[in-house]
Amino acid sequence: MNLAWRDIRHKLGRFLLTCVGLSLLLAVVVTMAGIYRGQTADALALLRAIKADIWIVEANTLGPFAEASRVPGDTREIIARVDGIAEAGAITLQNVQIVRGERRARLQVVGYEPGRPGGPTQLTAGREITRSRFELIADQQTGLALGETIRLGRNDYTVVGMTSGVVTLSGDSIVYMTLRDAQQLQFDLAPPAARREAARGAQRTQTDFINAVVARVSPSVPVSEIAEIIERWKHLAALSAEDQERLLTLTVIERAQRQIGLFMTMLTIVSAVIIALIVYTLTMDKIRAIATLKLIGAPDRTIVALIVQQALSMGIIGYLAGALLVFTFKGWFPRRVVMLEWDIITLFGLVVVVCILASMLGVRAALRVDAARALTG
Repeated sequence: MNLAWRDIRHKLGRFLLTCVGLSLLLAVVVTMAGIYRGQTADALALLRAIKADIWIVEANTLGPFAEASRVPGDTREIIARVDGIAEAGAITLQNVQIVRGERRARLQVVGYEPGRPGGPTQLTAGREITRSRFELIADQQTGLALGETIRLGRNDYTVVGMTSGVVTLSGDSIVYMTLRDAQQLQFDLAPPAARREAARGAQRTQTDFINAVVARVSPSVPVSEIAEIIERWKHLAALSAEDQERLLTLTVIERAQRQIGLFMTMLTIVSAVIIALIVYTLTMDKIRAIATLKLIGAPDRTIVALIVQQALSMGIIGYLAGALLVFTFKGWFPRRVVMLEWDIITLFGLVVVVCILASMLGVRAALRVDAARALTG
């Protein structure tokens, strides 16, 4: 006879309501873990989508993700001539806002040279950019549709292709356009500003600038060797893909990750306290029953098993329900939620340990019950 199961059946409604409350709390813990992983995935999405071995940026900077970087447009030709570089492409990165209906949307515009590294690697719909002006490829997260026209700067652009899964480190959507369009959008002055500068006697603003050159290195050549050559002879900064990943995860988003980790730790502690209080309350409700068990000679291990099994049942059911809830609705979150198998297993083990530790308060109260209490009123 399993006493824990019989007690649960006796008060099934109360037990299920308790599990529902725990599932919501543990769902928040699971969500925080998913957001933590999702933030890392978002930060590295564009970097990994470009698939560059080396990033060449302005000297003495860590651009283009951590710092501003601006180099002349002909830098791509200079880098392409370096021995060991298989292919190179120039890119620009710029944040813009568009108005769609009654809401504003924040986008990052990536300017690239079609046919060279830096553009979208896989389309989910539509086609590549074939015209030199006024076409763009949008990520599905933008909500834009094929054939839709949006206004950026002073020009209208038509969506000709769709991609998916590439966002910025802050979770904003990405659109791709030709380098020429992106340079005009980022560096060209509006006509009133241009007339003002001309009235001041200032020279015409140059627009042939880029934010970075992305290059792929021949398999037989070490990336570190190419980076050293570029920094020594071309007077530019060269960062490998590994350097960029380390920079993004350990510097750019480190504080946000630490904050999410702190919230997750606090929620886990709160869950442990709540489980402990629930188990203690359930134990105190069964004081006379526990005293009766002691009176008829039931060993302490039977009483301990009753309490621990109930705590584990609540924790496991609550965790599974919470995880299922997160998996069902993770697509509705404004930020990406990434659930790794290892994280799910680790959190499950953590919940089991928390339930066992939390049940100790109820076990302590149960073991101190006097068997004579079963005979009192």
